[in-house]
Amino acid sequence: MQELRSVLEKHGFHFKKQFGQNFISDTNLLRSIVDASGINKETTVVEIGCGAGTLTRVLAEAAKKVYAFDIDRDLQPVLADTLAGLENVEVIFRDFNKLNLKEFEEEIGEYMVVANLPYYITTPLVTKLLEESDKVQGLSIMVQEEVADRFCAKENTPEYGSITAAIALKGVAKIVKRVSRNMFYPRPNVDSAVVKIEFVRGRVEVKDERAYRQTVKCAFLNRRKTLENNLINSFNITREQAKAVLAEACVDEKARGETLSPERLAKLSDVLLDAGYIKL
Repeated sequence: MQELRSVLEKHGFHFKKQFGQNFISDTNLLRSIVDASGINKETTVVEIGCGAGTLTRVLAEAAKKVYAFDIDRDLQPVLADTLAGLENVEVIFRDFNKLNLKEFEEEIGEYMVVANLPYYITTPLVTKLLEESDKVQGLSIMVQEEVADRFCAKENTPEYGSITAAIALKGVAKIVKRVSRNMFYPRPNVDSAVVKIEFVRGRVEVKDERAYRQTVKCAFLNRRKTLENNLINSFNITREQAKAVLAEACVDEKARGETLSPERLAKLSDVLLDAGYIKL
């Protein structure tokens, strides 16, 4: 930790709260994150929020190539120091969430995302990769602990929500490590966890992914309301039509969205699409 502080002080770096900058310096923790990701010398890695480059350096030792993104250009002299001598790292000072992902993926091919994510971009970033990416093979990401619990939740639990269902359509998520807030500099107010998401194309059968996303949005529109009421409000249909849709999808008319598994949400999506209630 002291070595990291010395490098940051040497270059006069000041943390910016708006970027959610909390860095890791413990080598054992960094190596455990990389080991859990399953990357090897054939893997291209994308790191989002590379910070001071401590994880970047360990990734570079294990991977074929690392594309390290960060939004804060003030880190440039720090990274020039911490990543000195590494020839398989390309640092890109851009907002990944604003990136044209199709063009980037045409350039780099298949890849894994391994990152200590700034908390404020976690859900938008995962959503972007789920909806836009053709080449990402999986994610190993450090996130806020309660977000990790949501990513990996099962239906009919308080943590289960729209992002859980979105992830489940494309992959399998599991928590591989829980990390104390004391492992970060500066120390955040919450604990973290490393989540591994392995992408499995076609894991849940559905006629149209866009229809599935609309169905998920409807299901969690208002958690206090029944799915029947959410269907009426989301798709401008009558109560009788909503009841018929639920019956065809084998869903209890009094059910709420969080009780439906991803597979059942997919079935509901197909029924809504076939009935013409979802417009693509």
